[in-house]
Amino acid sequence: MRTATRKRDMAGLSTEEIKKRYKKAQTHKEHWRSIYEEAYEYALPMRNLYDGYYEGNVPGQNKMKRVFDSTAIHSTARFANRIQSSLFPPQRAWCRLQPGNEIPEADKIAAQQALDFYTERMFGIMAQSGFDLAMGEFLLDLAVGTAVMLIQPGDDITPIRYTAIPSYQVTFDEGPNNTVDTVYRKFKRPFRVIQREWPDADIPEDMALACQDDPTKQIELLEATYTEDEQISYCLVTVDGDYKLVHRDLKSFPFVVSRYMKASNERYGRGPVLYALPDIKTLNKVVELTLKNASISIGGVFTAVDDGVLNPQTISIVPGAVIGVSSNGGPRGPSLAPLPRSGDANLSQIVANDLRVNIKKALLDESLTPENMSARSATEINAKLSELSQNLGSAFGRLISETMFPIVRRTLELMDEMGMIDLPLKVNGVQVQVVPISPLAMANNAEKLNEVVQFMQISQSLGPQGQTLLRMDKVGDYIADQLGIPAQLRTTPQERQQIQQQLMEAAQMAMQQQGMMPGQEAAE
Repeated sequence: MRTATRKRDMAGLSTEEIKKRYKKAQTHKEHWRSIYEEAYEYALPMRNLYDGYYEGNVPGQNKMKRVFDSTAIHSTARFANRIQSSLFPPQRAWCRLQPGNEIPEADKIAAQQALDFYTERMFGIMAQSGFDLAMGEFLLDLAVGTAVMLIQPGDDITPIRYTAIPSYQVTFDEGPNNTVDTVYRKFKRPFRVIQREWPDADIPEDMALACQDDPTKQIELLEATYTEDEQISYCLVTVDGDYKLVHRDLKSFPFVVSRYMKASNERYGRGPVLYALPDIKTLNKVVELTLKNASISIGGVFTAVDDGVLNPQTISIVPGAVIGVSSNGGPRGPSLAPLPRSGDANLSQIVANDLRVNIKKALLDESLTPENMSARSATEINAKLSELSQNLGSAFGRLISETMFPIVRRTLELMDEMGMIDLPLKVNGVQVQVVPISPLAMANNAEKLNEVVQFMQISQSLGPQGQTLLRMDKVGDYIADQLGIPAQLRTTPQERQQIQQQLMEAAQMAMQQQGMMPGQEAAE
């Protein structure tokens, strides 16, 4: 019987065990292949890698042969842009490090000043490393249901590498609490690139000899990042043969796997594209039939008198076609006559418009400012952002927990490992917590502040007794936290005591001076 505290091999799992686990995980993923393939074909054809690209097809092929309507394509792109601008706005700070509950209340302002420095430093590294580009691709995949980002150490120019991995390449397993703790990635690399990309690779002699004459030979590799006995390991093995090229022990999990929405008994996510897929496919078919009907209407299909027998096998219903018939309306009918047109263009247009509306609603493709209207006020925009948060529903919380928090933790851990910062506390929500300050989060905070202001007004209307309902010394800090005011602009509790003491002393001195003035006048 295997015990829970099994001693772990220093070399990690064997190549055989890795391939065995990968095969099992891949078998599970195959259940999702058909629905994901359809979703990418109609909504993200340019990112569709489920069509056999890695199985032998050449790049540069036309991926839109069966796409007749681009509504889903445009709406999916706008969905990704909407989420990015609302939750991860480019070139802006979208979260803030704040002291957790373990930090004493008296030390929180000083701790916040240090954490503000780490926050500013982190976003500076992200901007330098092209995070915004990777996040844009990441959110496109998330629209389908599952998105994956790889965060690795970089170089002097790109300190940290953020890479949105196509979901086709990735297979994963879940660990405790339905969190992803194992990720497999299958891909190909030229032999000459392997040693450059993995300097610590242990290349077998027979593999080197086989590729000696052709260094550009493609080697199929399997990358496994897994958690075993609370240790995160990375292995690189060859698909053909039993070669383990690389084994590393990692301090943090390099992959961020996010699911838009997920059922409790499912591993992969379901995004708005999957919910809108029936409408997307129907709209595509309606437009296809409408275009065919239009082409026939423009080019026409004619019947021509033919003394022979009509052969249905030779009929071609295309614009300009001429179909041989025995007569056109009796023996004295015209020699050439148009074929009556079927279908109602107006009806098909109505159906198509209704489907487009449904698709746009599902993908949150609704403008904040309607056309032919003036720019909206900040209050109206906040109201629209709050509406967006409500439309996201539970997906909003999952975007925070499965996307924002892991990205921040992994980035800070890499910065700490690379000597960019020296973070003495753990980003675990207790010592240091990650607080969203994106436009969407701030819109939600505005509602909280409105409630506080209303309660303050009510308490003041109750007289002296009502003024005791709120701790006014804490209200200022709460409002500043909700608004994301930098700690360097705020006073510490110690500084406030000093200021209050100075104000009291100044007031006493003023009163004394006022008390001395009548005496001085009498003496004069």
